Amino acid sequence: EAVKLLWSKQSATRTGRVVATAFVSALLLANTAAEAQQRTVRVITTQVAAEDFPYEIEALGTARANESIEVTSKVAEVITAIRFEEGGLVKAGDVLVELASHEATADLAIARANAIESRSQYERGQQLAKTRSISPSELQQLKAIMDANSARVKAAEARLADLTITAPFDGRVGLRRVSLGSLISPGTVITTLDDLSVIKLDFAVPEVALAPLQPGLTVNARSVAFPDTLFDGKIASIDTRIDPVTRSVRVRALLDNDDALLKPGMFLTVQVLRRGVSSLMIPEQALVPIQDRQYVFVIDGTTAHQREIQTGRRRPGQVEVIEGLSAGEIVVIEGNQNLREGSAVEMVERSVSAGTS
Repeated sequence: EAVKLLWSKQSATRTGRVVATAFVSALLLANTAAEAQQRTVRVITTQVAAEDFPYEIEALGTARANESIEVTSKVAEVITAIRFEEGGLVKAGDVLVELASHEATADLAIARANAIESRSQYERGQQLAKTRSISPSELQQLKAIMDANSARVKAAEARLADLTITAPFDGRVGLRRVSLGSLISPGTVITTLDDLSVIKLDFAVPEVALAPLQPGLTVNARSVAFPDTLFDGKIASIDTRIDPVTRSVRVRALLDNDDALLKPGMFLTVQVLRRGVSSLMIPEQALVPIQDRQYVFVIDGTTAHQREIQTGRRRPGQVEVIEGLSAGEIVVIEGNQNLREGSAVEMVERSVSAGTS
C-alpha cells in the first residue's frame, strides 16, 4: 500500500517515478535477503580438534668425518719407515711414519751430556758455597748454566719426537702418497686420517623453517649409493648465523656409522622430524577462499557465522589452523556454498574427527 501511495503522488513527474522505482527495488532486495536468512540450509559439519601433526623438513646434506686431518711432517727429512697400511684402522698414538733420526739422536746425546756436566758443577758449587769458597753470584751462574742445558735436552727431545709421526686419534688412514726413502718437507701430505665412527651431516634449512629446529630432533638420511638403507641420527647443533644471501641456516646432525657405509663427501637427502606436535586441523573443503583470505562457517546453535582464519601447513585432505578457531567448535564442510552470514542451518551429519566427513 505504501508503494501504491508513493507511486500515485510522484507519478506526475519523471523524477518522482525514478525515485519510486528505486524504493521498490530496495524493498524487494530486503525481502529477498530476509527470506534467504530465514531459509534453512542443510549442511554437514565437523568438530575442530587437535591432532598429531609432526614437523617434517626435507633438505640436502653433505657427509663429513667426525674428525679428519691430512697427515704431514713438521720437518724436512727422509722417510725411513712406513708403519701403516692403506685403509687400515689405527689407534691414537700408533706410529704412522718414521723419519731419519741419526742427527737428532746425536744432538740429544750431546745435550744430555752437557746437562749432566752442568748439574755436577752446580752440586759442587753448592758444597763450596757452604764454606764460602765461591760467591753467591758464581753459584747463581752455575745454576743458570744447568737450567739452560736442561732446556736444551727438552728441545732436542722434541726435535727427535717430530721425526716419529703418530696418529692423534682413532681412525682409518687413507691412501699413501709418499714412498720409503722420499725426502719430505713441512706440509707434504703423507696420507689422510678420518674418524668415521660418527658422521657429521651438514645441511641448510630455510629461515622460515627455523622455529621447530632444536638439538636432539630425529634426522633420517638416505644415500643414492645405498637406496634401501635408512641412516638415523639427531641434530647436534645449529649455526648461530643465517646466510644473508640464501636466507638459510646451517644445521649439523650426527649419524652412527658403525658399518662404515658412509664416507666423507657423500651426498645425502635429509628429513628432519619433530614429533609430539599437535595442531588444530580441519578438512580442506571447509575453507571458503575470498581473494587472498580464508574463511569458514562456524555453527552457533542453528546459525552459521562466517569467520576469517589463518592457515598453516597442509597434508592430504587437511589444513592446519593457526588462528581463528578453537578446539571443539563446529565448522561446515559441505553446503557452505549456500550459506551467508547468519544463515539458519540444519546439521544432517557430523563427522567424528577433522579427518572424516
